[in-house]
Amino acid sequence: MNLFTSQFRNSQLLASKAHALIPGGCHTYAKGDDQYPVLAPGFIQRGSGAHVFDVDGHEYIEYGMGNRAVGLGHAYPPVVRAVREALQDGCNFTRPSAIELDCAESFLELIEGAEMVKFCKDGSDATSGALRLARAYTGRDMVACCADHPFFSTDDWFIGTTKMSAGIPASVSALTATFRYNDIASVEALFEDYPGRIAAIIMEPARADEPQDNFLHEAMRIAHENGALFILDEMITGFRWHMRGAQKLYGIVPDLSCFGKALGNGFAISALAGKAEYMRLGGLHHTDFPRVFLLSTTHGAETHAMAAAIATMAIYRDEPVIERLYEQGAKLAAGINEAIAGHRLQDHVRLSGRPCCLTYSTLDGNGMPSQAFRTLFLQETIRRGVLMPSLVVSYTHSDADIARTIDAVHGALGIYVRALNDGVESCLVGRPSQVVYRRFNEDPASSCPPPRL
Repeated sequence: MNLFTSQFRNSQLLASKAHALIPGGCHTYAKGDDQYPVLAPGFIQRGSGAHVFDVDGHEYIEYGMGNRAVGLGHAYPPVVRAVREALQDGCNFTRPSAIELDCAESFLELIEGAEMVKFCKDGSDATSGALRLARAYTGRDMVACCADHPFFSTDDWFIGTTKMSAGIPASVSALTATFRYNDIASVEALFEDYPGRIAAIIMEPARADEPQDNFLHEAMRIAHENGALFILDEMITGFRWHMRGAQKLYGIVPDLSCFGKALGNGFAISALAGKAEYMRLGGLHHTDFPRVFLLSTTHGAETHAMAAAIATMAIYRDEPVIERLYEQGAKLAAGINEAIAGHRLQDHVRLSGRPCCLTYSTLDGNGMPSQAFRTLFLQETIRRGVLMPSLVVSYTHSDADIARTIDAVHGALGIYVRALNDGVESCLVGRPSQVVYRRFNEDPASSCPPPRL
């Protein structure tokens, strides 16, 4: 038995079964085996705070935080208690539960520009509901999303814009146009190219790049001048950039906005919120517009998810969660940047984003983005007890966690230097990871050579 199979034996056994039973081996493409090195934990057993434990008994400091869905920390006790108490009384009834109103009131107290809210289970529900509402209100068929933001929905209107568009009619894909972030000319061009057809533009308020030259406000102005709605996807920025959303930070009030991820600290709840003028079309009392089948999901108002959101929002209100995210993220960035400089790798490893939501890029010897070097960097940080597909801190990342992470990065960067000199294939175990949005899979026989140590 080689070191690889002995270290991750249980994960490997589960993976062989998972790929036979589950397409992709898991239920979220970003969590798939192709996104990680061969030398990586395949399955997580449990989490506590900023740490996770795999099925082989290894502990890691984690910085993916459930694809940014966990802001407070895994199994955060006050949230778990609220969920447990709610579940004792059942979770799904024939009529609404009073906790739905409690959750709506708590949410609308935080998101100041929103007047109504409808809860659902994931971000795709919310963004697709927002666009359905915009189409109904405007009577138009096209929508436009930001090409620089990687994910908006699992639904056809968005996936049709990616390389994984198989199964989506071209006629559907043609109803979504794209524009570039911080490029106001590209927004203007949309309405010139499709006059009177675009119902809404949707984008994240920001990612690694901050809005420049009043971009958000200018994009909203152009949308409104052309009769379209302006929608912000705050799945990531909400409850991370600012307690009241990035819209508060940037001083903008969108027509509609979508929240999720950290709203329930990992529990499945998302929200479509906005001005009553638009949201009311999904209601029962208007007579001036046709009824809109806005959002209606069997599990959309499960009481335990509502309880999780209420508890989470209360913690954000009462404790310095956002301040802590920025503080710990800044410490992490400073330490890693110092390590990068110490290894003279400034041209090859770069951090970007706000301290509360850091990402990194890996470049090869020619200064080009490299999946192979990304995979190597992940491999070597995992080897040192850190699982960091991104560098997203939580409320529970301690100073000791940050210090250990910086030490792990130091060690990984030493291997990175060696790979630049000797070739990445000399240090990487197995195949490189791949991007999610690709037209075809590679032949497993050619893309996954036997591990070598």
